[in-house]
Amino acid sequence: MGLTFKTTQLQAYFVCGSQDVPGRDLVMVVKNAIAAGITAFQFRDKGAGSQLTAAQRLVTARQLRTMCQAAQIPFIVDDDVELALAVAADGIHVGQSDEQIQRVVQQVQGQLFIGYSCSNLAEITAANQIVGIDYYGSGPVFQTGSKADASPVIGLDGLTQLVAAAKRPVVAIGGITESQLTPIRQTGAAGSAVISMIAQSTDLKRTVKAMRQA
Repeated sequence: MGLTFKTTQLQAYFVCGSQDVPGRDLVMVVKNAIAAGITAFQFRDKGAGSQLTAAQRLVTARQLRTMCQAAQIPFIVDDDVELALAVAADGIHVGQSDEQIQRVVQQVQGQLFIGYSCSNLAEITAANQIVGIDYYGSGPVFQTGSKADASPVIGLDGLTQLVAAAKRPVVAIGGITESQLTPIRQTGAAGSAVISMIAQSTDLKRTVKAMRQA
């Protein structure tokens, strides 16, 4: 078992894969983000834009896992239980349309903590009944260009509703910019999970500090 889940890990949660940083070295991007103070990293390498083969993905995941371990922040794998277990990740994040959540819980309980995407009240209510989930990822709060399969935008009002209904900490996702960090925390969300805001930041230290202080 790696790091145990703590709500504070959701404050400055960076999600990234090779498809999010075309022409750049993903490992360097993550290294710089860790140096800037991110509180969690999710390796989400998927889709047509991915630059990695399955073999390269495993090698990269191992490198990133080691870097996160050294920095004492959780390394979370998106949607790929086999990869997560192979690299002894700290956590796994599962979407509604990915592997069935109950099956993931059975496979990884006691080894990985579990995040689960919930974008509406029905999904939150159902997830509240499932033992073994540690946090929810809820959104998209705003329009996002990073995910082709994103659900309808829920806005700050929608996020407030989901946080109120959730029996677990919620990390906000989707199209978040620095100016929205404080309004998001005012909904009761534990933090923000972002791709572009960190991957495309011109001042990583400022961006991550803003996330942690929101």
